[in-house]
Amino acid sequence: MAKNNLTAILYGINDIRLEQTPIEEPNEGEVLLEMSCVGICGSDVHYLVAGRIGDFIVKEPMIIGHEASGTVVKLGKNVTNLKVGDRVAIEPGVSCRMCSFCKEGRYNLCPDMIFCATPPVHGNLRKYYKHAADFCFKLPDHMSMEEGALLEPLSCGVHACKRANVGIGSKVLILGAGPIGLVTLLVAKAMGASKIVITDLVQERLDMAKRLGADATMLIRKDATEKDNIKKVYELFDDQPDKTIDASGAQSSIRLAILATKSGGVAVLVGMGAPEVQIPLIDALVREVDIRGIFRYANDYKDALDLVASGKINVKPLITHNFKIEETKKAFEAAMTPECKAIKVMIHC
Repeated sequence: MAKNNLTAILYGINDIRLEQTPIEEPNEGEVLLEMSCVGICGSDVHYLVAGRIGDFIVKEPMIIGHEASGTVVKLGKNVTNLKVGDRVAIEPGVSCRMCSFCKEGRYNLCPDMIFCATPPVHGNLRKYYKHAADFCFKLPDHMSMEEGALLEPLSCGVHACKRANVGIGSKVLILGAGPIGLVTLLVAKAMGASKIVITDLVQERLDMAKRLGADATMLIRKDATEKDNIKKVYELFDDQPDKTIDASGAQSSIRLAILATKSGGVAVLVGMGAPEVQIPLIDALVREVDIRGIFRYANDYKDALDLVASGKINVKPLITHNFKIEETKKAFEAAMTPECKAIKVMIHC
């Protein structure tokens, strides 16, 4: 095996370095992977520019990356679900499997979750990386490694749509046409939504949403009032959305999610912004609008894989930029530069 284990390490704000690190031996129940593709997530960028997300603070050097795929090169003891040579998508969060949340199937809420590139846990943007075998999903031959890496954000969209109870005939409003908003659009469409409207501040992202199958798009104007935006939403639906999914996290977007949702409907909040925001709570209460949060995903990776493998969802158009691992700094610059108009930046290890 090659000894080259080039690794992307975040040392602090705007300080990411490429260094050699030891290739780890897989423990019992783990596999060693030769990494293939790692996508840059908004959270990766946030750690780079701010050094933290909420209470998750980068206090010491941390290997970055969590949207990933790779090839099994070595098996730990008692691994039976995979073999050397298998190409896999990597679900980056490994739960304890023992607590009540894990046993109830809501392992994303496990208090002992070990999640790639969430301080202080190291991520997988490196040449070789070991991971729990039961959180690796074998890819069919016709699926690419890039598609495998994109199962991570796609699983967020799957989880959001499940939490919103999206189904046949649903009228879905999606606020924010970034990567998570766009994958949520793809999933809502595959789940049978009859009409999907998506909003954003950037026209190019709305153009992409239209290409991916949005029925209508809405450019949020900075001079528009809240009432203006609600009225426009109703006009685009010729009705009111019964499911709204906020993929922004901005206070104005969260407020719109609640106010624009049909009475008795569901508003799912995916985007994470300020720790406290002002929302029209009484409006939600008297109209019985359910407000639900999501945190990552649970039992959604296989569903995401099946949606891509069956051809019901095509995630390839989301990849706008490709870089080699040696070009990691350039890759992050592209992800952070608005002029690059990046949606998903993919790093090839």
